[in-house]
Amino acid sequence: QVQLVESGGGLVQAGGSLRLSCAASGRTFSSYRMGWFRQAPGKEREFVAAISWSGNTYYLDSVKGRSTISRDNAKNTVYLQMNGLKPEDTAVYYCAATTYSSANDRAYDYAYWGQGTQVTVSS
Repeated sequence: QVQLVESGGGLVQAGGSLRLSCAASGRTFSSYRMGWFRQAPGKEREFVAAISWSGNTYYLDSVKGRSTISRDNAKNTVYLQMNGLKPEDTAVYYCAATTYSSANDRAYDYAYWGQGTQVTVSS
């Protein structure tokens, strides 16, 4: 099992940047495929980005070019750097982990979830 704790959310003006972090417990972090999802009020949870154990990445089209997912296996941490934030990026952002090597944008492929961190972008 792995436990996930997100941090780094907050209030930022449109055009600003935030870096979200997700610290994972466990000794086998490097074997997990990691993802970031978000959920805005009244909307379904939405995929944002994913990264394999080797660093291959996959993004939601609307954040591609503005966001970068990365991981530091030595620190058991995955990051989501978000630039050029827009009000429509406002949501609770969740970190997720899976051992399913083909997982990308389907939330049900991820077995482990953090509690989420709020990102609010003001216009």
